Amino acid sequence: MEFQDVVRRRRMVRNFTDEPVADASVQRIMRNAQRGPSAGFSQGQGFLVLRGAERERFYGLVAQLWTFDSVKVAPVLVIAFAVKDAYLDRYAEPDKGWTDRGEHHWPVPFWHIDTGMAVLLILQTAVDEGLGAVYFGIGAEDFDPLRAEFGVPADHVPIGAIAIGHPADEPPIPTSSWTRKRRDFTEAVRFGHW
Repeated sequence: MEFQDVVRRRRMVRNFTDEPVADASVQRIMRNAQRGPSAGFSQGQGFLVLRGAERERFYGLVAQLWTFDSVKVAPVLVIAFAVKDAYLDRYAEPDKGWTDRGEHHWPVPFWHIDTGMAVLLILQTAVDEGLGAVYFGIGAEDFDPLRAEFGVPADHVPIGAIAIGHPADEPPIPTSSWTRKRRDFTEAVRFGHW
């Protein structure tokens, strides 16, 4: 599929079939997730891929789930984690010039930004594989139970989850997102001066 087609077709899918996703597709999606930008090549992202009973454990564990029941049908669930310590450690190395691990050096949390870019690569690669995907958040109160249940290191902060599967032929679930129009290009993009 051409890149412009991937960009144009990418949307949040909320209706899935229970048809399995090929292992080769999951491998390609996750390998592409590792290709995202990474400040200083810190590589401060982690991903937990859940299927079958593991996926069911996740949905049973999370107290406040911001998703539809039809999303839970998707056979693959990827939880994306940001690892701030990887960035603080990397930028305290001699070639980066900082002598401490101070968070004050960072104007914005690049560990979250880079992980978000990896999530976008997951969403786009799913489209390229002929699949659908939806990103949804995880409540902060669920971070520790999630880590404990799946053995995730304490320094890994979940920034959200991506359900991946074959889109159902049913019409999309109507949400306010479907009734909103995309902002006009000239409202969002300025050239040379605001």
